Amino acid sequence: MIYQKPQIFMLHFAGGSSHSFVFLTSKISQKFEVHTLELPGRGKRFKEQLLTNSQEAIDDYVQQIRAKRNGKPFIIYGHSMGAALGLFVAKKLEDFTDYPEALITTGNPGLGVKDEEEEKRGKRHLMNDEDLKKELRRLGGVPEEVLGNEELYDFFSPIIRADFQVAEEGYATENIVIKAPIKTIMGTEEKCSDRLDNWKRFTASYCNCELWEGNHFFINDHPEALVRILEKSFD
Repeated sequence: MIYQKPQIFMLHFAGGSSHSFVFLTSKISQKFEVHTLELPGRGKRFKEQLLTNSQEAIDDYVQQIRAKRNGKPFIIYGHSMGAALGLFVAKKLEDFTDYPEALITTGNPGLGVKDEEEEKRGKRHLMNDEDLKKELRRLGGVPEEVLGNEELYDFFSPIIRADFQVAEEGYATENIVIKAPIKTIMGTEEKCSDRLDNWKRFTASYCNCELWEGNHFFINDHPEALVRILEKSFD
């Protein structure tokens, strides 16, 4: 009999891919089965059409997870855009009576939180290239060799814009509550980090909120701590 391992499903941030969490997966115990998922239009799926609709992105992730489920306990982890999508993915899986042990989110204060400065800047997917580059530099996470190289930028910018459109044009509803507990973390330098307990309204279970030192991509500075949280979610 083949021993089946507990599963960790990871959902990337805007502009990310299945390679975005290598800095984490390399540290996760082999006791766990890890799946770094990706949306169409990048990585192994670069030949597929980019998605710009949140419901299509949610359905795509659900389909991927259901195809990989092995019957063992599982958790969902998402950063930024992946955190918001993860909430809906968890809910849809629960509707299929497949219940995650936990939803782990980073870099996102949860649905409905608005930042006045960001609203003034306008939607990111509609920005001109100059303003978009400024915004990406502010957020971090996109290497300068990409932003400073026109050929690389021209390749990646459609992916980033499509993902921002998914994240910015809203979701079907904000009246969503999952049964799984939520563990959510943001960086101390992130906008709206003071409203992190907003996540509590999206679970019928408990919600733990923490602030860690750093900016929007603080996870890059705390890989071991984040891996500990992912692994202990099964306890």
